[in-house]
Amino acid sequence: MEKNQKQKVLVAMSGGVDSAVAARLLKMQGHEVASVYVRTWEHEDDLLGDCPGAKDLKDAEIVSHKLNIQFDVVNFIDFYKQEVVEPMVQGYADGITPNPDILCNKQMKFGELMKYAQQRGFDALATGHYCIQKFSHNNEPELWEGTDKNKDQSYFLAQLTRDQLGYARFPLGSFKKPETRKIAQESGLCVANKKDSQGICFLGKVKVPEFLSHFIQPNPGDIVDKMGNKLGTHKGLHRYTLGQRKGIGVPSNTDHERFVVTGKDETKNQLIVAFDRPEESTLWSNKYGLKKVRFIASQFDKTQEMDLLGKARYRDPSTPIKLFPSKNNEWVVEFKHPQRALTPGQVLAFYNGEQLVGSGIYSHSNLGRAALSS
Repeated sequence: MEKNQKQKVLVAMSGGVDSAVAARLLKMQGHEVASVYVRTWEHEDDLLGDCPGAKDLKDAEIVSHKLNIQFDVVNFIDFYKQEVVEPMVQGYADGITPNPDILCNKQMKFGELMKYAQQRGFDALATGHYCIQKFSHNNEPELWEGTDKNKDQSYFLAQLTRDQLGYARFPLGSFKKPETRKIAQESGLCVANKKDSQGICFLGKVKVPEFLSHFIQPNPGDIVDKMGNKLGTHKGLHRYTLGQRKGIGVPSNTDHERFVVTGKDETKNQLIVAFDRPEESTLWSNKYGLKKVRFIASQFDKTQEMDLLGKARYRDPSTPIKLFPSKNNEWVVEFKHPQRALTPGQVLAFYNGEQLVGSGIYSHSNLGRAALSS
């Protein structure tokens, strides 16, 4: 895209300040802008949490009217259930901890919504993500961390394809959050002081265990220590994740040390816990298996070992990693420094400096295994 080329851009309007200002900036730049709000859930009362969809929809409509841009509502309820909710639920049922936000960006925003935009003749799809899009000397799209390191959201886009990234636009990449709110205030947008959304993509701050109870039957079992001693009763292994401290249901000891989940024995339906201590070997590892490894950047030889930086999870600082390729697109990542409780199903994002170049999903490690002391 030429720097001054005017485009027809569709903005994914969430009802929050970020997407509102993204639309405002694009219009100020002279683009032909329209907006769309995506409905993903039919009965919000079923969500057992804070999902102010009606308010978000109204705010998105008010902002679009204020900016004098076309506003539409699209119903992706069935698609969202099939491509985001059901895989998330199945992941928990299988004992992993999926990342629905990354899946949502890949399948929903830059999958189905991108197709919607393309079919209606739009040149690009814009969102309010804090990250920077660049184009290389041979016009390949690149994704870089946003200027506001506290808000950088490149991690959540780690599984996009090159084609998806090329169609995307991120107007807020060079802005900091206070600047975004200032623009909203100066533009008279009703969402200028609206709180940031939290929780699951398109659902909000739902209570995950209660949400999962709509789909997964309870299956209580024993909570045991590494010696196999029973300490309590869990409510179903799908409700717990490696490294979890809160809500386990086992009280602290007399020294106020807290228990932490260190593994699951699915054959015995046992949840394994230990005290959360720095020397607890079942919590820390520097080697993890990766599956579904993909690279956005094309300059890497997928058959060779490579030294990069990795973000083990969102908001974690980048840390040196070494990637080792193996068969069937299964890789091993070795961290320079041991990492705490990285859970199968979560995503490791690869960076070359501040450029996001690829990602992989944790498949296994030496942690979380059903290995009790004899």
